[in-house]
Amino acid sequence: MSPASPVSPAEVPISLMLLGMFIMLLLSAYFSSSETAMMAVNRYRLRHMVNERHPGARRTNSLLRRPDRLLSVILIGNNLVNFSAATLATVIGLRLLGDVGVAVAPVVLTLIFLIFAEVAPKTIAAQHPERIAFPSSVILKPLLSVLYPVVWFVNTIANLLVKPFAPEPGTPHADHLTQDEMRTLVNENVALPTRGQSMLLNVLDLEKVTVNDIMIPRGDVVGIDLDNPIEEILSLMASSEHTRLPVYRDNINNIVGIMHLRRAVRLLKVKEAVTVDDVLAQTRDPYFVPEATPLNTQLVNFQKEKRRIALVVDEYGEVHGIVTLEDILEEIVGEFTTDFAGNIDEITSLTDGSYRIDGMAVLRDINRALSWQLPTEGPRTLNGLITEHLGVIPEANVCLLIDNYRIETLAISENRIEDVRVEQMAVERKDDDDDDEGQNSF
Repeated sequence: MSPASPVSPAEVPISLMLLGMFIMLLLSAYFSSSETAMMAVNRYRLRHMVNERHPGARRTNSLLRRPDRLLSVILIGNNLVNFSAATLATVIGLRLLGDVGVAVAPVVLTLIFLIFAEVAPKTIAAQHPERIAFPSSVILKPLLSVLYPVVWFVNTIANLLVKPFAPEPGTPHADHLTQDEMRTLVNENVALPTRGQSMLLNVLDLEKVTVNDIMIPRGDVVGIDLDNPIEEILSLMASSEHTRLPVYRDNINNIVGIMHLRRAVRLLKVKEAVTVDDVLAQTRDPYFVPEATPLNTQLVNFQKEKRRIALVVDEYGEVHGIVTLEDILEEIVGEFTTDFAGNIDEITSLTDGSYRIDGMAVLRDINRALSWQLPTEGPRTLNGLITEHLGVIPEANVCLLIDNYRIETLAISENRIEDVRVEQMAVERKDDDDDDEGQNSF
């Protein structure tokens, strides 16, 4: 009995070869979509789902820990299928059209595979990465084990080639977001409520703001002057709206401590005749912070020092004001009032839509109260903004435009602008040739 001779391509039915081509088309589409889906899956959402013990997410995350191996097994499978399909297409073309078919087959195969095995599957995978990546991991994980020797060989050579282009040790990983990228992510996350977005953005901006930007200026600080009569001191303690008051002699630069009014209540209950020494005995050592301290740092310092109030000093040790824990929290959650503008004495609404504002009003408070965007880099107050823009303290009332805010001085003293009228103007679109610095006086 003679051995069976091998089946030649001419003896294989065309229908069977076409069926093989269709199967290879499906396999190529699978590998192409898997590659795109695995690379497009949201890594942060994936980690969350891993923590929730989602089986598909855990398999996918395991594969993505070594993306070089994952890409190798996908590309090995995809190239094996594509080259086999090209060979089979050549045979089919030769059987059907002879020599002409050999020339036509690559063109037809390229168009078919490009549309049905590359563009369409990858587009779908990019739009729905999790729906493709999680089921694909069921096949890719065992396939990686089966093809591991080939994958190892390919990766060894490939890693040697890419080693000169590898990032230096210590370079931040691509998955690590910068603060600007995090800010963009929060801004574009429609799943977050508006209030939540605002708070997260404020937290990210804490390091850009210093205690000098939000402090209560020295002139507005309410404190206990030990040089005053004891009756006046007790009256101030009884009527104060604040829970903590700085205690000083003559002026706030001679600070001696911080008084918590809760201690004062206990003092008044215990003693009938209160002396200055009794008040001084109830104070706590003052806590000083540099004026350039970022808010995120100061928030941690408040927690570490177990403090709620600090005196802001410059490089010469002069006290410029005070900052409280509440001030920093308000930078995150907003003012603890429903009508902030209505509770600021420095801002008065006028009938024509403009506002009359005290020259010493803090720019950040004005912006927060009126939802404006007056420049806050530089001077803290409206008076400082105007005098910096003009370069001098005007001798007579002037009108000027800063960005899109029309500012008119109403009252000027010898050393500062006391009263200002401000109106927000409609933003006009300018041609590029006419664009200027955005600040003009007229």
